[in-house]
Amino acid sequence: MLFKNLITTFACLGLVFTSLTSNAEIFSVIEPKPISELWLNPGAYSYHFQRDKGFNNNNYGLGAEYRYSTVGSVMVGGFYNSDRYTSHYAVWHWQPLGLGPVRFGAVVGAIDGYPKMLDGGWFFAVIPTVGIDYKYIGASLMLVPSY
Repeated sequence: MLFKNLITTFACLGLVFTSLTSNAEIFSVIEPKPISELWLNPGAYSYHFQRDKGFNNNNYGLGAEYRYSTVGSVMVGGFYNSDRYTSHYAVWHWQPLGLGPVRFGAVVGAIDGYPKMLDGGWFFAVIPTVGIDYKYIGASLMLVPSY
């Protein structure tokens, strides 16, 4: 099941990346430039399409993001997940494409705390992202498949 989800995620990312870059007049490839910024993450709010499963939507937590480039950052932290357990994460966030102020990319890394994934142990994840930042505040939308 995990392997199938990884293959599906990589296939979707490939299709999205190919589609976005083939429309070069609409989307731009963001030039990587060195920066040094530290951001704090208070967690997330999630919406679950499987409304009958009783998932938790308020995924509060605490994390840090170090932006070393205009397209890349590393993130670590923890949050109260959708299954009502504590999760931790260590990921790389890559956002190489832009459409005005909106950025497109993916989070790649390790997450734990989901009881149905390796009994709550650490697992590898690739999650497509769309984000927007303004001065010192930002928001990201992540499409996470069900498991």
